[in-house]
Amino acid sequence: NKIEGREGFRFMRIPDQKRIYAVRTDFEVSTTFSDWIEADLLKIPSQDDITDITIKDYRVNERQGRINERDVITLNRNGADWNVNRTPGSKESDNTKITNLLKAIDELSIVGVRPKPKGLSASLKRESSESSMEMGDLLSLQSKGYYMVEGRGLFSNEGEIQVETQNGVQYTLRFGEVAYGTGAEVSAGTGEANTTGPAENRYLFVTTSFLNDRFKEPRKPANTDFQGKPDSLLTAADQANKELYTAHQAWNDQVLMGQKAADELNDRFANWYYVISDENFKKMKLNRSDLLKDKS
Repeated sequence: NKIEGREGFRFMRIPDQKRIYAVRTDFEVSTTFSDWIEADLLKIPSQDDITDITIKDYRVNERQGRINERDVITLNRNGADWNVNRTPGSKESDNTKITNLLKAIDELSIVGVRPKPKGLSASLKRESSESSMEMGDLLSLQSKGYYMVEGRGLFSNEGEIQVETQNGVQYTLRFGEVAYGTGAEVSAGTGEANTTGPAENRYLFVTTSFLNDRFKEPRKPANTDFQGKPDSLLTAADQANKELYTAHQAWNDQVLMGQKAADELNDRFANWYYVISDENFKKMKLNRSDLLKDKS
C-alpha cells in the first residue's frame, strides 16, 4: 500500500519476515497472470521439430465407469507432407489443417494454473509409484476430469494427444474437465468450487517421457586400442574402431540429452494442472474428418 502523506513511498516486507519498511519506489507491480507466466509452455523449439502426432479420441463415461474409445489417429511427417493412418482411397491429408494443428501445439499458452497435491506431484516426478497415491490424490484427479484405470494408467475426460519431437521427447497432453469462471477464478482458482458460469476453459494435464527406441544404438568398437596412438600409427583396425567409437559416443550423447530434456520438462509439469482457453482446446481436439480432404 501507499503511505499516506509520503509521496512515492510504499510499505514493503521481505517474504517470511515480520518487519515492514517504508520504501521510496515508483515500481508498479502487475497482477496480470500473463505478465508472470512462462509463455512457452511446451518449449518445443519449432513446428519443424515435431515428427509424429497421435490423437487418441476417447471419452470417459463417468456414470457407467467405462472408456468409450472412438478412434486413434496417427500423423507421421514425410518431408513437407504428413501421412494420416487409414486414409480412404478417395481422401488425402489436409496439410493446411495439419499445419494449423502444429501451430496450435507449438504456440500453446495457458490462462491459469492449479497446484497438484504433493503426493501426486511426487509420483509424477518418479519419486514414488502410482500405487502409493492416496485417496486425496485420486479425488484431486477426478475433480479435474482425470481417472486412474488399473493396469492402463491415466485417462482424461476428453481424450489426449501425444506429440513426438526429433530429440525423442514425447509429450502427452490430456484434456480434462471444463474450468468455469473468468479473471482470477480461471488464473488462480478463486471460487473453484463453482460448477456453473462461463465455460470457456479446459483443464490440461501434461507429462513427458523419452522414447528410448527412437535412436538405434550403433555397433560398438571391438576395442579402444586406438586411444593414445598418433594417427600415423593407427592400423586399419584401429581406424575402424575409432570411427565406431565416435559414432557410438554421438549416439550416447544424443540419448542422454533427450532423456535429460524429458526429465526436466516432466519435473516442471508435475506440480501443476494447467488451464487452457476453449479456443486452444478446439484447435487441438480434432477428429479424422478434420484432417482429411477429398483428392483433387
